[in-house]
Amino acid sequence: MFAKRAESARGMVTASQPQAAAAGASILQDGGNAVDAAVATAFALAVVDPSQTGLGAGGGMIVWNHGTRRADALDFYVRTGADSDWARADTAAARRPINGRAAGIPGAVAGLLEAHAKWGKLTRAQVMAPAIALARDGFIVSPLLSRTSEGSRPKLLADSAAGALFLPGGQALRPGDRLVQAQLAQTLETIARDGRSAFYEGPLAERTVAKMRALGSPVTVADFKNYPVAAKRPLCTPWMGFTLLSAAPPLGGATTLEALNLLAAASAAQLGSPTTQGAAAVQMVGAIRVAEADAGRYRGDPANFGVPARGLTSPAFASERAALAGRVEGGMAIEAGNPWPQDAAVSSGACVALEGWGASALGADRAAPARPARPGGDDEASASNTTHFSVVDGERNAVAMTFTVGVLFGSGVYVNGFFLNSGASNFDNTTRGPNRYASSTISPTIILKGNDVRMVVGAAGSQYIPTATTQVAFRHLALGEDPWLAIASPRLQPAQGRNVEVEAGFAPEVYAALRAKGYTPMSRVGDLMFGGVHAIAVVKGKLIGVADPRRDGAAVGY
Repeated sequence: MFAKRAESARGMVTASQPQAAAAGASILQDGGNAVDAAVATAFALAVVDPSQTGLGAGGGMIVWNHGTRRADALDFYVRTGADSDWARADTAAARRPINGRAAGIPGAVAGLLEAHAKWGKLTRAQVMAPAIALARDGFIVSPLLSRTSEGSRPKLLADSAAGALFLPGGQALRPGDRLVQAQLAQTLETIARDGRSAFYEGPLAERTVAKMRALGSPVTVADFKNYPVAAKRPLCTPWMGFTLLSAAPPLGGATTLEALNLLAAASAAQLGSPTTQGAAAVQMVGAIRVAEADAGRYRGDPANFGVPARGLTSPAFASERAALAGRVEGGMAIEAGNPWPQDAAVSSGACVALEGWGASALGADRAAPARPARPGGDDEASASNTTHFSVVDGERNAVAMTFTVGVLFGSGVYVNGFFLNSGASNFDNTTRGPNRYASSTISPTIILKGNDVRMVVGAAGSQYIPTATTQVAFRHLALGEDPWLAIASPRLQPAQGRNVEVEAGFAPEVYAALRAKGYTPMSRVGDLMFGGVHAIAVVKGKLIGVADPRRDGAAVGY
């Protein structure tokens, strides 16, 4: 049964499309664990949510194994290849509906198959069967896919195969239509049969590379074959009696964790709800702005650049920065702090046992130079992209996973039944180069209470991802709000200059307090553009799954 809020004592999946959540829940019911369900959910999303994600995507996941008390992270985000031409900026990108140079090597298939091989229980054929059926037999089109297809008309029409599928007869798919993707079904069947090599070697890879190269990419088949999934330790920090685990650089967990630590250091929970209390809303905006300034200063693949993520996410660093977060005003330039001393400090508490993300292997002298923020954020240009899902099984193992094709329908390169990402455009002139992972705001997060999962959370929405995740986690765990209320409540989003985007539903006092602090509240309709959070909370042994009302998703328990 599909629901925006669901409860279960056994297992739960929340995802941006009901069919994908149901696919994951069916795997749990058939005896699979959280990783089996996550892989099934992800492959199903690759079929039913093609404007947001797909086989051509990149992403990351956090995995909690309750039996071994171990957390792991896999980074399979978009990566460049070996050719030195990857260091060259693409100055013509804005003039192209389809852009091969915007597409990096996709890691989603490699990451999902590696996670399944490491931790899954069922066979590859079992976990991929729901996705294959959805592609082969079709699925009912959602309002989101209809809307994004119409909004991406020039990109889709630039490729005859994509246009015929998503704009049949020149008209965008409508809610209730059935979309059959026979070519994608064949690709999925090949992967189910032959594994990673089917996607990264052989005919599928050769066709993908040929099309990317024809559209300007320097990619090679060897780049696909050599794509490495990065097994990492998650970022880890204690917070208000919990342990936060999130995605390490170049993914975006540092912003979320620092913002939550800043709120704790300022005792922000005592101010009440940001929905009704002006001081609480101002404090939330200040914490987010400072965290964005600090984490945004340090970017790039940590194998190539100094990124002091452990320092950024430490409570000690937050204590130093909390006063600034409280007094920051609209229009005030925020200079990044110095997290390097805390990065070098030894971890303590639960993060020692969990072997959280360590100190940067490169020092401050290897950090990428500062850059001014780009309008609309530092990553993907469209805030409506990306998908996140959360899974908890009956043994209380958990997976938080976010993956994305970048902007809507990615680079527009369509081949083998899927779209290639636009993630290579996330590099800037300093961080761009060969054999590097791109940076992203995605921040899949698992929150523990002792050794037990308390919350699995994450979001879609580019620059809205860390802010939405921060606000939802704070509302549920610090303010004690029901998970549904925490997700459905209106959100704030610091924008450029003095602007703060606000959804409808805040008390008049909130708008007045923001104005008094020098901000300019800007009305934003509460829809898919404001982030899509899909979370599971564990409350007194009960699983509560919530799908963001801003998107088409569902929570499905069994």
